[in-house]
Amino acid sequence: MVLKTFGWSFAVTALGLVAAILFGGWTAFGIVAILSILEISLSFDNAVVNAGILKKMNAFWQKIFLTIGILIAVFGMRLVFPVVIVAVSAQLGPIEAVDLALSDKDRYQELVTDAHPAIAAFGGMFLLMIFLDFIFEDREIKWLAWLERPLAKLGKVDMLSVCIALIILLISAMTFATQAHQHGGAHVDKASTVLLSGIAGLITYLIVGGLSGFFEDKLEEEEEREHEEEEKAARAGKPRSAVALVGKAAFFMFLYLEVLDASFSFDGVIGAFAITNDIVLMALGLGIGAMYVRSLTVYLVRQGTLDDYVYLEHGAHYAIGALAMILLVTIRYEINEIVTGLIGVVLIGASFWSSVRRNKRLAAAEGEDAVKTEVSSGV
Repeated sequence: MVLKTFGWSFAVTALGLVAAILFGGWTAFGIVAILSILEISLSFDNAVVNAGILKKMNAFWQKIFLTIGILIAVFGMRLVFPVVIVAVSAQLGPIEAVDLALSDKDRYQELVTDAHPAIAAFGGMFLLMIFLDFIFEDREIKWLAWLERPLAKLGKVDMLSVCIALIILLISAMTFATQAHQHGGAHVDKASTVLLSGIAGLITYLIVGGLSGFFEDKLEEEEEREHEEEEKAARAGKPRSAVALVGKAAFFMFLYLEVLDASFSFDGVIGAFAITNDIVLMALGLGIGAMYVRSLTVYLVRQGTLDDYVYLEHGAHYAIGALAMILLVTIRYEINEIVTGLIGVVLIGASFWSSVRRNKRLAAAEGEDAVKTEVSSGV
């Protein structure tokens, strides 16, 4: 099971590390290894959240997520995205931006640093909306019941998460963005940039999340009357109608997963510049890490881990909320990537431990019930 799920990740790791040695020797090997570990540690919560969505999709779309999805993640977000940032911020053509990334790495890093406020605002708002919609939903299983019960009651207010997100964005623009961190330690006013980027992140979430939710509901409705619809479609000579609807629903969930992954990758891409400004080594290291995150997502789905450890999803969403706030804070202040990664690991670790304790309590209670049943039947 492990080899089947992580086989491609192991292969990409070997190829990536060999390519690093050929490109820059053992120094490059060490940098790529560090970047891989950085990406995995920062994105573990991403894997848990992805697993919660991916388990609703069939084996075909899970395979698409591991093939086409990984190409988008590695080449799109880990290679093309940093170049696009430079091209847009410096008003350069794509070819000029690539040339700058390869020939003048210091200037390239400066341009990416200057674009960070816009990136942080967009990604921060997208992730914040994921967190807010989660905690305001009334769920049967609650991890921190003392906090989640009152928040679930507040969640009955329409558009509350959007209002809170906009308030946080406004506060960020009026505080952090007025003294946004730039290269060389300088601080400039980026309030308007942060506002526009944050609103763009919010709109992206509402559009993609809304479409994926709509088609997910359609998929559930279709599954409930699956047999009846198949019979009607067969009599009408349209046996593939139900399959088309399922495909459309799965496509929008896949699209939502890719946008979600893109938002999670922002901190990894930006944090990589603290280690290297070589775009080739960055793509190799972050690409290897992205492969493991995707393999871990599929592993969690196929092992049913989220069903066995019911608080993991809660811990991951709290980690998302923490990451969203960290991204907004980094508009002005630098925060070490180790701190960012540890926060997510601690929250997910705590939720895992709580899940283990819950399972032990349930097992003990079932054992006591079984003993009582045996005693009463014996009497």
